[in-house]
Amino acid sequence: MSSSVVLVTGGSGLVGQAIKYVIETEPEGSRFGKKAGETWIFATSKEGDLKNPKATEALFEKYKPTHVIHLAALVGGLFKNMKYKLTFLRDNMLINTNILECSAHVPSGSSRPKVDKLISCLSTCVFPDKVTYPLDENKIHLGEPHESNFGYAHAKRMVDVYNHAYKEEFGCNFTSAIPTNVFGPYDNLYVYLRINALALELALTRSPQRLGGFACHPRTDTEPFPPENGTPFQVAGTGKPLRQFIYSRDLAKLFIWMLRDYDDVEPLILSVGEDEEVSIKSVADAIVKAVRFDGNYSFDTSRADGQFRKPASNAKLLKLIGDFKFTPFEEALDETVAWFLQNYETARTGKVEATKKA
Repeated sequence: MSSSVVLVTGGSGLVGQAIKYVIETEPEGSRFGKKAGETWIFATSKEGDLKNPKATEALFEKYKPTHVIHLAALVGGLFKNMKYKLTFLRDNMLINTNILECSAHVPSGSSRPKVDKLISCLSTCVFPDKVTYPLDENKIHLGEPHESNFGYAHAKRMVDVYNHAYKEEFGCNFTSAIPTNVFGPYDNLYVYLRINALALELALTRSPQRLGGFACHPRTDTEPFPPENGTPFQVAGTGKPLRQFIYSRDLAKLFIWMLRDYDDVEPLILSVGEDEEVSIKSVADAIVKAVRFDGNYSFDTSRADGQFRKPASNAKLLKLIGDFKFTPFEEALDETVAWFLQNYETARTGKVEATKKA
């Protein structure tokens, strides 16, 4: 990858910022560090509307990427996905189509190179609702996705179809990654730690605003977070669903490894092991402990849980990557909370139900 330009779409989002962090902090020339001759570009939605073909081509013309990690998407919470199925389908199809087309073809008269490699980010919501577990890379198209993610899931699933078609017709080196539930610094720390694609709503804020039932005011390291006006803290759903959570900075390393060493068109699941599933209640307990919240909290069982579980196998990943150590969940959570407390003035804390990964 000498003299290469890596364009990361969705560069200011959770995973984009994690990749930037790893590239900037790992030793240069190391397994996950920046290589000699590499230029990394972290593009945001402010640089152009990726639903627009001309704006997307302008972005490619500006940076002239040789490699692309495509993270940009219209994303939203469980209830937003259920309400706006067409919007999530249409907008994400437009974004993905434009990125893949610009990566595959260079307009006549353009000075930019053809993209050597493209990795798109999918989601475990692409898998069928009715399927045998654990999930693996061969089960994506075996049935309909869960109804709660209809639009988003179909749009993401089509990326895999596109990748195979572009490879067959034009020889493109396109592939995709399927992370499980991601969390870490630069997430929308309302926090949405996904119950289905996005669920456990936890407010981690040092401002006196009321978010999610309590506020975390400026404090010392030993001072607990007080509830606001005695308002109880509620978590959506029953707390019973099980999920695998991957730390964003671990996921970033896996994306970097894929960019350099994975050249198969078949998608690859990026996840901790299926034996590391945790319940949403356990996640809530861990976050309450991490932020030292000493108030009461409960579960709103009137709200939907989404799929109960969808364990994914990382056997293929581990076979290919060799030695790789995932950050333990509680350690990753502590790092996330510490980052947030240090960056509370600029961290995203709004309850954003649907937002483009920028």
